[in-house]
Amino acid sequence: MGIRARIDLAALRGNFSVLRRAAPGSRAFAVVKADAYGHGALQVARALSGVADGFAVARLGEAIELRDGGIQDPILLLEGVSADDDLAAALAAGLDLVVHEPGQIAMFRRLAARGVHSAPIVWLKVDTGMNRLGFRPEAVLEARSQLLACGVALRDLRLMTHFARADEPGVDTTPAQLARFASIVTAWEQLSGSRPVVSIGNSAGTLLWPAGQGDWIRPGIALYGVPPSAERGGGDGLAPVMTLSTEVIAVREVPRGETVGYGGTWQAARDSKIAILAAGYADGLPRHLPSGAPVAFRAGHAPLAGRVSMDMIAVDVTDLPAIAVGERAVLWGEGLPVETVAGWAGTIAYELLCAVAPRVPREYVG
Repeated sequence: MGIRARIDLAALRGNFSVLRRAAPGSRAFAVVKADAYGHGALQVARALSGVADGFAVARLGEAIELRDGGIQDPILLLEGVSADDDLAAALAAGLDLVVHEPGQIAMFRRLAARGVHSAPIVWLKVDTGMNRLGFRPEAVLEARSQLLACGVALRDLRLMTHFARADEPGVDTTPAQLARFASIVTAWEQLSGSRPVVSIGNSAGTLLWPAGQGDWIRPGIALYGVPPSAERGGGDGLAPVMTLSTEVIAVREVPRGETVGYGGTWQAARDSKIAILAAGYADGLPRHLPSGAPVAFRAGHAPLAGRVSMDMIAVDVTDLPAIAVGERAVLWGEGLPVETVAGWAGTIAYELLCAVAPRVPREYVG
C-alpha cells in the first residue's frame, strides 16, 4: 500500500472538545487554512460542521472551496481581500472579513458606489505587537470611524488581534499585547457605549492564557493534536489526527564500513540490517532530516540512516527483531509525535504537516 496519511476524525473532534473545555465561555473558529494543515480542509470542515461555531481560512480560494463543498457555517477570511472583485466574491459567499489596512476600507467605499449597501460581519484587526497585519493601536478608532462611514451597512463590526509569542514562557510579550488590546477595547466602549465582540486566542492563547481567549477563539495546531508549546505543555488530552506511515520495500544486509544512500553520509559501524522504506522528500519528508531521526515500527523505534531521497529512506533496524518486506512503519503520528520528528528536522510540526505532498493518499477514519 505504500505511504499514506491516516486522518482520525474522531481524534479531531476529541481535540476540539479539549479546546472547548479550556474556553467554555468562548465561541470557536476552527482554523482550516492550508488545507487544514495538510489534513484536508473539506473533510475536516465536514467533520466539525455544527460542532465548531465556524471556520477560519487565510485566502478567498480556500473559503470558496468550503462553500462549494457544502459548508454553510460562518467562515472567517483571516487575510481579508486585496481586490474589489474579491470583495464582491467574498460578500456573495457570505464570509466574515478581516480588515487590517486602509486600502481594504477604500474597497468598501467603492463597493458602496457600485450600489452594494450591505455586508456581513467585519473584524477590525489590531496590531498589538506581532507587527505583521493590523492597525496600530493609535489608528484603530479612526479606522472604526471610516468603516462605519464607508456607505456599506455592516452586520457587525468586531475587534481581533493575534499573539506573537503565546507559546513561550517567561516573556512579557503576551501580557503586554493583552494590555494594549484591553485599552483599545475600553476606548471603543467609551466611544460607542457598548463593548465590541473580540477574538484573541490561537491554540497557545486558548490553552495557556485564559485571559487571552476572548469571545471567539481561533485554534489551529491544537485541533490536529499538537501541543502549542513544547516548553509549557498545554497538550493534555490532545491526540494526533494524522498518522503518516509507509511500508518496508526491501531489507539489506550492509557490512561494517560500507555506506548507505547518496553522498555516503552514513557508514555502518557494525554489520547492519537496513530497511528501505517507500517515503521521501517528494512525499513531504524534509531532505535535511538527519541520520538518527526516529522511525516507529511495531517492535520499537529505529534510526534513519543516511540522506532522505526523493522516494525512499533507509532505516537501521539492526536492533529490531524480524523486520520484513511489507511491514508498516510510522513516520509520525501514533506512537511517534510529529513534534518529535520536527525537532530532529530543526523545524516545527506545522511545516511537516503542511508539507505532506498531494501524491500521498489520505485515508479518513472515525
